[in-house]
This record gives sequence, structure tokens and C-alpha cells, in this order.
Amino acid sequence: MTTPFLYRAWVAASTVMLPIAGRQSMAKLRRAEAEPKRAREKLGHASQPRPEGPLIWFHAASVGESLSVLALIDRMGRALPQAHFLITSGTATSARLVDRRLPPRSRHQFAPLDAPGPLKRFLNHWRPDAALFVESELWPQMLRRTHARGTPMALINARLSQRSIERWQKQPALAGFLFSVFDLILTQNDAMARAMTTINAPADRVAPGINLKSMAGPLPQDDDTIAQARAALGDRPVWIASSTHPGEEKAVLEAHRQLLEQVPDLCLILVPRHPERGDEVAGLIASVGLTHGRRTRGDMPREQVYLADTLGELGTWYALSDIVFLGGSLHPIGGHNPYEVAQAGAMVLSGTHVANFAETFAEMEAAGAARLVAGTQDLADRVADLLRNDIARASGVAASKTYAAGQIDKLDSIAERLITALRLREDSADA
Repeated sequence: MTTPFLYRAWVAASTVMLPIAGRQSMAKLRRAEAEPKRAREKLGHASQPRPEGPLIWFHAASVGESLSVLALIDRMGRALPQAHFLITSGTATSARLVDRRLPPRSRHQFAPLDAPGPLKRFLNHWRPDAALFVESELWPQMLRRTHARGTPMALINARLSQRSIERWQKQPALAGFLFSVFDLILTQNDAMARAMTTINAPADRVAPGINLKSMAGPLPQDDDTIAQARAALGDRPVWIASSTHPGEEKAVLEAHRQLLEQVPDLCLILVPRHPERGDEVAGLIASVGLTHGRRTRGDMPREQVYLADTLGELGTWYALSDIVFLGGSLHPIGGHNPYEVAQAGAMVLSGTHVANFAETFAEMEAAGAARLVAGTQDLADRVADLLRNDIARASGVAASKTYAAGQIDKLDSIAERLITALRLREDSADA
């Protein structure tokens, strides 16, 4: 296959730009409090030894993509007990969260820059037996240099924006050059599978899969914090609004103010999507006349609203209620992962803007595990109904648990398909 001019130009440009890009990327990680030796991973200098035996490499972009593959790694690890797993990503936040939830025989490194030197060092050290790339994390040299070593490769949870699809359609030679490296391309849904074939991806290797973000492993929980929070709450009813974005907290707080008229001792646990907005959200809570405590102050939930403005504790808060409203959905943001809530055993409420998880929400709504709300009043009405109707709430919780349990079989199927396509088992290699 002829090497496209744009690829050759990128190789040359990346070589020239590496000193500047390397300094900037390492400085960014150090500002995010990454260890100095770990920042050097961006240049391909590994901070851990390669384990003995087969090594399967997963490359993701940031937090959501990295966490989405953990359950898949767990299932593949059960099927391949001799295998080890390497997860690479680009952000310090993703590294911290992944490190807390690493499956057995797994380790994390920062992804090397897409330039010859860092990639050579990275690949020479880790020598992956297979490589899986997540969603749209498609660095040209990383793909082609991994392929050149004879490494079986897959693109999983493939998802491209309409704008990206249109750009790829204008560069069919480059698209074919890059997408041809994959032995298997599993998309998030049927529509994306069709779209991939329009950008010169090999049609015989493209297939619809599942949205891995809807099957991420259970969120971690801190038993001590849960016990302290339950002691502080006593017998008070609780509902949760998580992963909220600017503009949504006002709607949630207004719904809570209405609910307090019916249930005076009700507590709202409010978890902004971005904890660094804690001061802003605290000011908003005060402005609507509600009392609140804050996790970053060391408070426990005793007031009308508890602002959980920390990172990585969402699973702990989910353990405190059967009712969870997921943000990112009252405005056209795309919604957030309802599967995490179902795994925690809670009923899911969400706004109607859930394009990122459309298939998952459709399935959960049909199963009675989720309900979509149109706005503030609808949210208040739904929560009020669930609080006073024990049978409806118990039915929703049971449906959520049943839905979560039913996804494991799908994940096992995807794991086996990848093991076969990437020739990771002797019987797969012979197939």
C-alpha cells in the first residue's frame, strides 16, 4: 500500500515538533501533580518493567474511554489467565482513576507522543502481543508503527462525530491506509458501523458491537464513608443528582425546593460533573436559600443539600439512595452513563438529551429501569412519585439490577470475539 503524502508530512512534522511538544506535555502532567518519572512516559520511557508472558495493550484518550475498558479487560483476563494488560491514556485524571480500579494483572502508563522516538522506545519496551484502540483515539504513527511489528490490532467502541466522518471522506487514501491496520473494528451501534464503511474502513472487518461505556465495571465504594454518611442521615430520605453541568444545578435545586414542601427532611446529594466548580455550585445553593454541607470541608450530609465536590467518590454516594438523576441531559450535552447507576442498584432518572447513550437508555426505559424527564417540574414530580410509592421504587430498582446483570453475557461475547480476531489463544490462532 502506498504511503499517503499527509502521513509522511505528519512524520516529518512530529519529528521537528517533538522537543517542544515533549516539554509541554510533561509540564502539563507535572502541573497535574504526576510524578516526574511518570511524566517521562510521554517520551516513551517506561516507569515499570514489562511482565513475562502475553501482554495486551489498550489505548484510550481520557477518563471515560479509559474506564470504559476495565470491565472488558476483566472478562478477557478471566478467559486468558496468563495474559497481562497495559492501559495507556493521556491525562493525569484518567491515570488516577484507572489506578484505583485496575483489574488483576493490569498496569497504566501515559501514552507516548505520536513521534518516531517515543513510539520506538514504547514499542521496544512493551512488545504488545495485541493492541486495542478505543473510540476515536487514532494517532497515525501509533497505528502504523504498531501494525508494522505484526501486532494484531482492533478498534473497539468506535465512534466518530459527523464532522470527523466528513473529514475522513475527503481523504479516502489516508483513511484506507490507517483503518486497514485493524483486524476487527467494533462500533458502538449499527449506524456507526455503516458510517465506518463510507470512510474507506475495510467493510469485511467492521461490525456493530456495544457501547462499552454502558458496561464499565462497578464504581468503587468506600465502606467507612458510607457508614459515616448513613449515620449522619439517620432515617432521612435521600435522592442524588450526579454529573450535573452548568445550568442544570439550578433546575435540580428548584426541583429539590419543591420536594421539600412535601418531604421536609429530604436530603439532596449533588455531585457536579466537574468538582472544580464546587465554589460556583455552593454559591448557587446559597442563592436559592437552601442550607448545604460540602465534602471538601469534611462535612457529612446533615443539611438540605450535600455538595459532593470531590473526584472518584461517585460510587460511594450511589450507595446512599435508590433514586439517581443523571445530568448532562437537561441540555444537549449527550447524557452520562446509566449503567453505573444500574450496577449500584438504583433507579435512573435523566433528561431527554441522551444521544451518547441512546441505545442504553432505550433498553433501560423499556425494562422499567430508567425514566426520562422533560425539565424541572417533571423531575420534581418523578422524584416525589418514587419517594411516596414504595412499590414503584422497588420495581425500578429491581429492573435496574436485572438489566445490569443481563449485560455480562454481552460483554463475554465481545471478549471472546476479540480473543479470536486477535489470535490470543492457541485455538483462536488455528481457527
